[in-house]
Amino acid sequence: MLTQTTTRVLEPSDLGAALAVLESEPVANAFVTSRVQVAGLDPWRLGGEMWGWYADGMLRSLCYSGANLVPICAGPEAVRAFADRARRAGRRCSSIVGPAEATTRLWRLLEPSWGPAREVRANQPLMVTESLSADVTPDPLVRRVRKDETEVLMPACVAMFTEEVGISPLAGDGGLLYQARVAELIGTGRSFARIDDGKVVFKAEIGAATSQACQIQGVWVAPEHRGKGLSETGMAAVLRYALADVAPVVSLYVNDYNTPARKAYRRVGFREVGAFMSVLF
Repeated sequence: MLTQTTTRVLEPSDLGAALAVLESEPVANAFVTSRVQVAGLDPWRLGGEMWGWYADGMLRSLCYSGANLVPICAGPEAVRAFADRARRAGRRCSSIVGPAEATTRLWRLLEPSWGPAREVRANQPLMVTESLSADVTPDPLVRRVRKDETEVLMPACVAMFTEEVGISPLAGDGGLLYQARVAELIGTGRSFARIDDGKVVFKAEIGAATSQACQIQGVWVAPEHRGKGLSETGMAAVLRYALADVAPVVSLYVNDYNTPARKAYRRVGFREVGAFMSVLF
């Protein structure tokens, strides 16, 4: 008996079904779940479309299509359907990112028409923890960034983004969208830093947050302070805030070649549970 499948853009009335799919994998889907919980499925508020893949009338898989293209709970058949839709629409995103297996399939199907990519990061370990490690003492000088410190924090954010992504976030619109995002994280109390004598020594943010899981991003240590263990003590401090105030599970993903960072995160208490993949344009 053949399975009947279809793919369509989801509407606000599909919110309950979409959240059921997203919340089935709360850690891997934290980024998209957090956006949907705030903005719903209206494309204007969400910043992109949410595509749904149905099998025998049931919503099984999703794909967020905005600044990023993100496959969600997508098996091979759903990935093929999402790739067909993405190919017809043309590339509008700056990256494809998601669980490695689905993202690898999606990129193989899209590369002939969307390639070449500027960079492909095929294996980015997904790490999680539910507790603080007893081996690392949180840095007491790491704290929430105040709204009046936005200009102090901004150069560190730009340096982190440029190092990580390979291009400046100030390109294009002069950095207006990026500055707005930095200000949003500060305003919601999810930006953390150690600031010594008016300069950022360490910083990180809780970029996505739901009641079930949150995701740390943007970890950065000033070059002149690297090799001193500040990434470990700073991360431990952010982790303490996250577990106490945000969610019972904290996650992050890191490039597989960044051996020092992976080692530091393991010391803080994180363990690897899967992998993401990023395709950068």
